[in-house]
Amino acid sequence: MSSFPKCPKCGSEYTYEDEEMFVCPECAHEWSREAAAEENPERKAEVRDAVGNMLQDGDSVTVIKDLKVKGSSSVVKLGTKVRNIRLVDGDHDIDCKIDGIGSMGLKSEFVKKA
Repeated sequence: MSSFPKCPKCGSEYTYEDEEMFVCPECAHEWSREAAAEENPERKAEVRDAVGNMLQDGDSVTVIKDLKVKGSSSVVKLGTKVRNIRLVDGDHDIDCKIDGIGSMGLKSEFVKKA
């Protein structure tokens, strides 16, 4: 993909450069190169659970839906409590260990903060 930064307003990846400015075609936000350079690239995006609570590393969450484990016949049951989560970038934004299943990635939309 392009080496341009994501839009700071909507997070779109489809930004482009117009002279000395970056432009987002989805929300029409414009920002300068200086503003893009000041952003911290290691800053994690806000991760929220299904109810809208902010999640952080080390939190405990509860699964709100039966989840099939891909490549296995196992199921993570509704109400399963997961302790000491770790937030990561990507589609599955929570890394954790679940008793009886092992290490796996979860989507924040299927958990709520315990």
